[in-house]
Amino acid sequence: MISHHDALIYTMVLVSAADRDMSDAELQTIGRMVNHLPAFKDFDEDALPLVAADCAKVLAHEDGLDRTLDMILSALPEHLRETCYAIACDVAAADGHVVNEEVRLLQLLREKLDLDRLIAAAIERGARARHQTA
Repeated sequence: MISHHDALIYTMVLVSAADRDMSDAELQTIGRMVNHLPAFKDFDEDALPLVAADCAKVLAHEDGLDRTLDMILSALPEHLRETCYAIACDVAAADGHVVNEEVRLLQLLREKLDLDRLIAAAIERGARARHQTA
């Protein structure tokens, strides 16, 4: 069993690694969220690399994606499911474009978290708006 902090970090790592390229923008976004979001207020920031490495180990298994998604769902209290999806969308949008692999992962996550489609669409639109450039 992982903590809710770990579940949120696993989510961000999943999205960042979906296209097999963890960009600097995505990694910086992950760091900023861990440093500033209320969901991480009692998380030791120094543990971030260890939690990310643990996620990578789980993903390395043959059924790693399914196992990781199940771990995320099991660890998240219901009130953090929308937060989880929001941070996933922010990581996907961080480098200015969302590729098909990220779209598919967001879809899987949305289904796993059992989020209402309209709520998910609003979260997605908010992420797109926050990451627009001039």
